[in-house]
Amino acid sequence: MPKPANAEEGVFSIFSDLASTLGYSPVHGKIIGALLSEDEPIAMQDLAKKTGYSTGMISLSLDLLEVLGVIKEVKKPGDRKLYVQLDGDLLTILKKAVTMRLRKGIDSSLADLANRRKEIMKLEGEKRKRLLKTVDTLESEIKRLEKYVNLLSGIRLP
Repeated sequence: MPKPANAEEGVFSIFSDLASTLGYSPVHGKIIGALLSEDEPIAMQDLAKKTGYSTGMISLSLDLLEVLGVIKEVKKPGDRKLYVQLDGDLLTILKKAVTMRLRKGIDSSLADLANRRKEIMKLEGEKRKRLLKTVDTLESEIKRLEKYVNLLSGIRLP
């Protein structure tokens, strides 16, 4: 991995790496880092310059971040530019990112297990019995994890 050109880029790359670790695009991390470094809402064009991404890529990424509740759009009177800012503190944003990623994985896994169960039901004998027991165990543990994720998402941060 190439060394960042300057300190600001180095800080943004930390956010980029964290976003990747959580299963999001590096651009999302850089956007969050850039917004965190600003005291006021920033225009999308300035955000593109600050992160090194095109305005098209920034626009697309902002759409997802807005859906996730990480950023919000801000209008300035007499200005036609689109401004954005973080919607909450960093820990709240990270909590949202983690819980949403976990929920997506849980939903996907449960749907996949339901489909596998249908396939297993076509089998006979000991193999069917063994595979159904495995699917039941896995489904039970995933649902248990889902309860913890729901608890985590409901915890109010200090």
